[in-house]
Amino acid sequence: MPATLAATADGSAAPLAFAGSLDAAATARLWPEAMRRMQGVRALTLDLAGLTGLDTAGAVLLLRLERMAGETAWRGLPTGPLQAVLDRTRQALAAPAPAEAPRLPPLALLGQTTVRRGQDMLGQVAFLGEAVVAGMGTLRRPWRLRLGEVLRHLDEAGLRAFGLTLLLGVLIGVILAFQSSIPMRRFGAEIFIPNLVGISLLRELGPLMAAVILAGRTGSAFAAELGTMVVNEEIDALRIMGIDPVAWLVLPRLLAAILVMPVLALLMDLAGLVGMAGVMASLGFPPVSVVNQLRRAIGLHDLLGGLFKAAVFGLSIGLVGCRAGLSAGRGPRAVGDAATMAVVGGIVSIVMLDGVFSILFFRLGW
Repeated sequence: MPATLAATADGSAAPLAFAGSLDAAATARLWPEAMRRMQGVRALTLDLAGLTGLDTAGAVLLLRLERMAGETAWRGLPTGPLQAVLDRTRQALAAPAPAEAPRLPPLALLGQTTVRRGQDMLGQVAFLGEAVVAGMGTLRRPWRLRLGEVLRHLDEAGLRAFGLTLLLGVLIGVILAFQSSIPMRRFGAEIFIPNLVGISLLRELGPLMAAVILAGRTGSAFAAELGTMVVNEEIDALRIMGIDPVAWLVLPRLLAAILVMPVLALLMDLAGLVGMAGVMASLGFPPVSVVNQLRRAIGLHDLLGGLFKAAVFGLSIGLVGCRAGLSAGRGPRAVGDAATMAVVGGIVSIVMLDGVFSILFFRLGW
């Protein structure tokens, strides 16, 4: 029976009588009337003799009325389960609010940030170790590697990115050629534009731009997929069944990223050279002269060095994306935060690796 609210005959205090079941629906219906009757009331009498049911919402209403009145008299106070609900609600409302964490001084904040960054780097190294161990186990048991998943990720990360890679490659080649022609024209050295563009593309810009594309498209997709599985507790289910998530989910993605990156870098290089050749043709240089300049300026070692860098970039992007997905939280923003972390972390990692390779190649005389 839904709860009802009525006035009782009492000359000493404002009387309120509740009857029936005071659940959430009844509380929402009776709350405005109860608040209206409490205006200007200093003393209150609560008659609960007819109360047959009570939940937390109803207990909150009763305790709110008690707090609003300076003096409250209880009649027909419920016993048993109803009294227990009222007592638990009273204790919960009386609990002090959690104290805010003290604000750390600037030096302590710097130390806290440093420790967190260090822990994150250690986590990356540990995840790399888990991937290496899983990979070695797969070499001993090749049937554990899901080739169907590898092919699916190759299609998503590679074939579906060809159009964007070709477009950006042509645009990069055109931009580099036009920007290089401005200073070269002052010295009458426009014929050396293919040398500059060819070396830049094969050594640096080709692998770097292809890695940025992979980080934006595929790294975020890896993090979003694995993060969704974490939120849905599918990763926990795999562990309970005795299946290693790294071997089952991470290795196919890492292998696909490593294999697809050199192909994307090669496409970026070829498209950039085509764009540069078009600019050179507009400047009056035939394709033969462009090809001759490229043959003199670049060699096979430039191409192989760039493709090796691209493969390492793919490994880094795959590791960062998969770890960001597996370390996602449980809240509603977990998947979005994981995707953002994958993109940002992937781009930062490839730039740092590119700097390391630049110093290494310079020291080796490549």
